[in-house]
Amino acid sequence: MSRDPTNKPGRKPSKPNGSARGELRQTMNGKSDEKPVSPRTRSRIAAPPRLPLDEPPLRPTFARERAAMRRGIAPVAGCDEVGRGPLAGPVVAAAAILDPRRIPRGLDDSKKLDAAERERLYEKICATAQVGIAFGSRSRIDRDNIRQASLWALARAVSALPVRPQLVLVDGIDRIDVGCDCVAIVSGDALVLSIAAASIVAKVVRDRLMIQVGAAHPGYGFERHMGYSVPEHFRALAALGPTVHHRRSFAPVAAAHEDDLAAQALTRDQGDFGFQNV
Repeated sequence: MSRDPTNKPGRKPSKPNGSARGELRQTMNGKSDEKPVSPRTRSRIAAPPRLPLDEPPLRPTFARERAAMRRGIAPVAGCDEVGRGPLAGPVVAAAAILDPRRIPRGLDDSKKLDAAERERLYEKICATAQVGIAFGSRSRIDRDNIRQASLWALARAVSALPVRPQLVLVDGIDRIDVGCDCVAIVSGDALVLSIAAASIVAKVVRDRLMIQVGAAHPGYGFERHMGYSVPEHFRALAALGPTVHHRRSFAPVAAAHEDDLAAQALTRDQGDFGFQNV
């Protein structure tokens, strides 16, 4: 038997070298069909993707209002609403005209502030700015839909200002009919100081109102969730049924209302037949 001269005693048979993409495939003539991978390329393939650098937090500015005033357009009002999503309570809109010489420090999108910060800024806004507030009631929401009720409340808040603005900057994609120029700005409460101020006013006013609703209707937790769709609220709806403040045009409330009517009908029928629950 002939011995392979390359296979010396004590030495394992050689194997093809591996690459960063797996073992090299061999062709029919014994040559590799892949090019060797350099160490730099291998390290780049194996390295995890880099995370983006931390970006500074976005803060609203007074740039849009100041640019309008330089063109002789004043006063400029910011407008925003709170309460489109909840299952109960009104939608509250606010409009604010800030005094350029007395802008409260710390203004920001109301969703980025905690309750204590909002309350503190609310007092400062009301003390230094022109403010208008309006409510889109539960009945209006059910009659017109939440979008139309919100736009109506936004326009009413501008009308409630003690002075008439020449320009209105409103949060969102919809312009409102306010008798002057109006510019809709997506994420305006995070970009424009006047809109941020309006968002804080609307949020504080609505939260205070829902705390009162919670006191009048114990068991629902309105003072904690402000009418939003949270598990606690769903459990209360199932156990207690809707209140007069719930939006019947919203699907979870409509379903709870039907269940409540069915339970009342069953109780009535049991009474008619003399049944008693034991």
